[in-house]
Amino acid sequence: MKKTMIALMCMLMAAGTAMAQKTFTFGPKIGVDYTHQWGENINDESALNYQAGVFMEYRFDTRFAIAPEVVFATHKRPKWEWHDSWLSEEPARDVTTTSQVNYINIPVMFKYYVIPSLSLDLGPQFGFMVYGKSTDNWEDGGKKMKEKHDIGDRSFDFGIGLGATYNFNQKVFVQARYTLGLVPLYKGSHARNGNAQLSVGYRF
Repeated sequence: MKKTMIALMCMLMAAGTAMAQKTFTFGPKIGVDYTHQWGENINDESALNYQAGVFMEYRFDTRFAIAPEVVFATHKRPKWEWHDSWLSEEPARDVTTTSQVNYINIPVMFKYYVIPSLSLDLGPQFGFMVYGKSTDNWEDGGKKMKEKHDIGDRSFDFGIGLGATYNFNQKVFVQARYTLGLVPLYKGSHARNGNAQLSVGYRF
C-alpha cells in the first residue's frame, strides 16, 4: 500500500510538472522598433530603435493564452518637425526636434492560436518614461536658435498592440507587432507614439 501511494504521488507530481510546462512558459526577448510620432501638425522622421525584455505566457487551452511582458525600449528620433501654433504668448514657428526617450513598457497580449505554431496577438500596452531629453531647433529672424530641455511633463503612455507570433518549435519564436499610442506625449501637443516591432524570443 505504501509503495502504491508513493508511486501514485510520483505520477501526480510528474503530471503536474508536465501540465505546468504545457500551460506556463517564460523567457527573454529582444528586437528592433521602427518608431514614429503621429498626430495633427506632425511631420515625423521615423527611426530604428531597439527593445529588450522578458515575457511570460499562460495557456488556458490549445487556443487561448495571455502573455504579459516587461520591456525596455529606447525611442531615439533623429528629427521630427512640428508647428508650435499652440503657443499663446509667442509667434507661431516651425520647429525641428531631436530626442532620446526611454520607456519601460508593459504590454499584456491576449493570444489566439490559429494553428499550434501561429498566434494572433491583441492587447493594451502601458508605458512609463524613465529618461527623456530633447533639443529644439528653429529660426528667429534668420538666426538659428536652439533649446535643450528635459521631457517629463507626460511620463505615462498607453496604446493598443496588434500582431502575431510564429513558433519555430517549443523554444524559439519570432514576433511582429504594431503598437498605436493613444495618449498625447506632451502637454498642448497632439503627438502620439507609434511603433512597429520585430523581435525574437526563447521559451523556458
